[in-house]
Amino acid sequence: MPQVRVCRAFWTERVRETEKQEILNAIAVPLLAWYDVHKRTLPWRGTKDPYQVWVSEIMLQQTRVAAVLPYYERWMRELPDVEALAAVENERLMKLWEGLGYYSRVRNMQKAAKMLLTEYNGKFPQTSKELCRLPGIGSYTAGAIASIAFGEAVPAVDGNVLRVAARTAGIADDIMDPNTRKLFQKMMEKAVPKERPGEYNQALMDLGAVVCVPNGAPDCGQCPLAGLCVANRLELQNTLPVRAKKAKRRVEELTLYLLVRGDQIAMRKRPEEGLLAGLWEFPHVPGTLDETAAAQVLRGWGVTPLEWQKKITGKHIFTHVEWHMTGYLLTVRGGGEDFLWAGAETLQTLAVPSAFGKFLEHALRRMNSR
Repeated sequence: MPQVRVCRAFWTERVRETEKQEILNAIAVPLLAWYDVHKRTLPWRGTKDPYQVWVSEIMLQQTRVAAVLPYYERWMRELPDVEALAAVENERLMKLWEGLGYYSRVRNMQKAAKMLLTEYNGKFPQTSKELCRLPGIGSYTAGAIASIAFGEAVPAVDGNVLRVAARTAGIADDIMDPNTRKLFQKMMEKAVPKERPGEYNQALMDLGAVVCVPNGAPDCGQCPLAGLCVANRLELQNTLPVRAKKAKRRVEELTLYLLVRGDQIAMRKRPEEGLLAGLWEFPHVPGTLDETAAAQVLRGWGVTPLEWQKKITGKHIFTHVEWHMTGYLLTVRGGGEDFLWAGAETLQTLAVPSAFGKFLEHALRRMNSR
């Protein structure tokens, strides 16, 4: 279809707001029929335990299912209920979460667990409105828990749902705009069926994950909503959803020190506020320093370099900042009063963010070779 015709047809579709709602209202029947045949087998599926639903949904935020599976299984072995989560020591909690990132999620989970014990007698509220009172639970997670565990007819609107709904109903508003998200929330509230709301929400999650995918062409030939879908009809799968470009991330350069003293390496705990709060890191300073400048920093720490063994570079991308890191692995003697000098066994018990993963591998390899 010529591009001009696509645009004209698209903007004609755009003004039919009533039709958009009607399309969304009509997806439940074909979607659930598809889900009954094609639903993914996942360890948290088939349960109405709100704790298990909650843990899985928090872990899945910003994280692929394949990456979450081993974390979820280990978590449930060690922290099978609200009481265990509320009581676990912070260091172990951070270690269980290590590698998943966005550590504020797990801190909020423990705060919520404690609140459940003190205000709700260890039981989860059964409505999405009340669930939103808990730390770290927004409308999406509340909708998922309330619909799956308690059968409340509320939507769980995440990126997958925004994408599926925008394409299916032909909605051209910027999905990054908070007002647009509120619009989608209201539209999906009208569309969610009173029967099987939890399976409906999980079906949308699966459809967005395996058929109406975010990167690459959606598999419209396998989609149960293809006959209803405006994007499919007008060949706008690559146009919808509309997403404003993100602001460019700022770049920060860091120089890391992997300081080996005997059979121990220096670690430092990050501040209790801010990025990666309370986790363990290798000592570092801003900027990219050569060996001469790096040695001056060491002298200020009361550390004497004995042998510069390796230079390591790495990069890590956060949501709003990008770290470009230069690391020096060297043997030293002397001070560093703010450091924890950790042996290999202790080092593996510390919660070290994945941002430092490459450097941690080098440190462990060096220590295990002794």
